[in-house]
Amino acid sequence: MSLIEFPEDWNSALVVIAHPDDVEYPGAAPFARWTAQGKKVVYVVASRGEAGLDTMPPEECAALRMAEQTAAAAEVGVHDVEFLDHPDGMIEYGLGLRRDIASAIRRHRPELVVIGSHREMSGNGMLNMADHRAVGQAAIDAVRDAANRWVFREPAAEPWSGVRYTALLGSPANTHAVDIEEWFDAGLRSLLAHRAYLETLGTSADEAEAMLRKFAMDVASRFAGRPGVGFEML
Repeated sequence: MSLIEFPEDWNSALVVIAHPDDVEYPGAAPFARWTAQGKKVVYVVASRGEAGLDTMPPEECAALRMAEQTAAAAEVGVHDVEFLDHPDGMIEYGLGLRRDIASAIRRHRPELVVIGSHREMSGNGMLNMADHRAVGQAAIDAVRDAANRWVFREPAAEPWSGVRYTALLGSPANTHAVDIEEWFDAGLRSLLAHRAYLETLGTSADEAEAMLRKFAMDVASRFAGRPGVGFEML
């Protein structure tokens, strides 16, 4: 089935993910496109990524991963990155996680919420991580929570019911896509900003580029030949 052009009649987006690098896989290029259009994009990261590097103690790893994520976001014009400090590798779905995400939605008041996919399988055909599933489901629920003033009452933050679009990034069931031909290089630079992480994985810059190009061309096969990043619109 062909992919539909992702709507761009919005001005602000909130991106909710579990870990540093969850935007850059499968690609941050759409956010470069959107920030170039003058749209406001904010990243909310549920953890600090402290369990991401086997060779580095969590205390050191957290600082490194947060710095790399902040640098990666800047490569695509995103300059507001928040970390919620849930435990990497042990994030639990529940009221606390929903509350934190709903609070972010109320503060930033986005029209679009992009969420790291909660599906059992990831877009690359592998089993999805527990953290991704927990954060994804919590974020979906938090969109509704944020609109109800009686759920997670916050005197300093008014309810927000202005989310018009909710979409999953990294889903195995994409419905829409964004043309990234002009923005591929920005997306690649964003991924390469995770330098220590990629080095630990043994992934070279050439290998990272080849991976992102494959992802983009897989989307192109369903998107009139245009390289893109896919999303599942809920």
